[in-house]
Amino acid sequence: MPKRSVFDMPFTKIYSLLTAKAESKGRTKYEVDEIIMWLTGYESIAAVGDVSYGEFLANAPVWNPRSELITGSICGIKVEDIEDPMTKKMRQLDKLIDELAKGKAVEKMKR
Repeated sequence: MPKRSVFDMPFTKIYSLLTAKAESKGRTKYEVDEIIMWLTGYESIAAVGDVSYGEFLANAPVWNPRSELITGSICGIKVEDIEDPMTKKMRQLDKLIDELAKGKAVEKMKR
């Protein structure tokens, strides 16, 4: 059976995983939403609809220009060194959720 790309997965599935990661460390769904909306420009997570994760990233209203300040490693890869734009966006969001789960303040993550 061929391996399915993370970009083909439903955004709702990815969102539930991101939220569960943060909540398992005592953070809230509200904080996850705040980070996602800051990064992507969506006004509401509920307004995203039934889309794939790739569509969610590609159709973000305004990718925050300050996202270039997101640095560090995720899965052993430096976020700032990723060349593929979609992969970079995915890893930037992953990095922010990791920082949230580790206790970093939302305002500091907004750089």
